[in-house]
Amino acid sequence: MIRIAIDGPGGAGKSTIAKLVGDKLGLEYIDTGAMYRAVGLKLNRKGIKPDDLISISNVLEETTIDFVNGKIILDGDDVSDIIRTQEISKFASIYSQIPEVRSKLVDIQRRIAAGKSVIMDGRDIGTNVLTDAELKVFLTADSMVRARRRYEELRSKGVNANLDDIHEEIKERDYQDMNRKLNPLVQAEDAIRLDTSDMTIDEVVNTIVAMAARVSCN
Repeated sequence: MIRIAIDGPGGAGKSTIAKLVGDKLGLEYIDTGAMYRAVGLKLNRKGIKPDDLISISNVLEETTIDFVNGKIILDGDDVSDIIRTQEISKFASIYSQIPEVRSKLVDIQRRIAAGKSVIMDGRDIGTNVLTDAELKVFLTADSMVRARRRYEELRSKGVNANLDDIHEEIKERDYQDMNRKLNPLVQAEDAIRLDTSDMTIDEVVNTIVAMAARVSCN
């Protein structure tokens, strides 16, 4: 059994890379960022403020999140596309700082990873969720490179976007993620740092697959 934890800032390509590595190695891919986005979407839709902890707890008790054929299902509905906007990214960052939200989702994530091989990406997988993962990778890239990737992704889907605005939003989210009190974004001591600024997707995937092979041999 092998569990791979991939952490890193927004726009580093964690989800894309994790999916591809998972396919190559036959691992179940768990997109934890999508889980936080889904919760952020639901809480925002209900108009619940981040400081209304009672309402947040009540909503979480009646919330179900699952993955089916690569799609994230929130309370029975496929929200895979809806949650990928910059607006939902900001909601995810805000609500993810709330202990009740993190506790609920971390519990789900740990249960999924118990007893089977998985690859999981997020902001605190190696430092909090899967602290005993066999392989930890901290995936990062220059902030403008990440902004350009996100810009091109949105444009390819027909979404109007401004590169400078995206860059500012990414830098703002980096600051929020690194400075939050609860489980801030930080590289685990035993994680391997991989800067993908000048790497192709295939190069990144092959590098991580090679890392996994070395871990499996030990």
